[in-house]
Amino acid sequence: MYLVVGLGNPGDRYDKTRHNIGFDVIDVCEKKYNFSINRTKFKGVYGESNIDNEKVIFLKPQTYMNLSGESVRSIIDFYKIPVENIIVIYDDISLEVGRLRIKGRGSAGGHNGIKNIIAHLGTDSFPRIKVGIGQPTYDLVEFVTDRFSNEDRETVEKCFEAAADAVAIIIREGINSAMNKFNSFNAGK
Repeated sequence: MYLVVGLGNPGDRYDKTRHNIGFDVIDVCEKKYNFSINRTKFKGVYGESNIDNEKVIFLKPQTYMNLSGESVRSIIDFYKIPVENIIVIYDDISLEVGRLRIKGRGSAGGHNGIKNIIAHLGTDSFPRIKVGIGQPTYDLVEFVTDRFSNEDRETVEKCFEAAADAVAIIIREGINSAMNKFNSFNAGK
């Protein structure tokens, strides 16, 4: 069993903002893997699907970004999901718009949602799919909670499709295969 977590903030105010990229990728997964986000529990909303006969739970924590670990901890304790089977999808300011970066482990890199998940799991050894949102040109908090320009939105939506594909590759073939396939991905070119 796998858990795929898309990070974001709940509410219309944050819909389609840079910080909600994880939610956007889960929305693409919902169509691609034919399931519905229709359950509310574990401080989040979630749905279930199967990828290559593996049960996969897709979660959007509703705790606000900085407390995402509460939701993740709650659901993995209930379903007994091993930490190495958690895939977290989130925004990354160190990557240009249109880029993906897949890693099997690592620090939070300044991302408070990841920092909270690491604190609640007690480890940084879980796969992540990072989607580039570019370097802020103004206040960081304002930048991540703003929406993309139309041009950047078009580019980043191509990343959502690639990130959704990467989920299946991680599950089917493993993290190394996904890194080889997607770490050179650039929707902006």
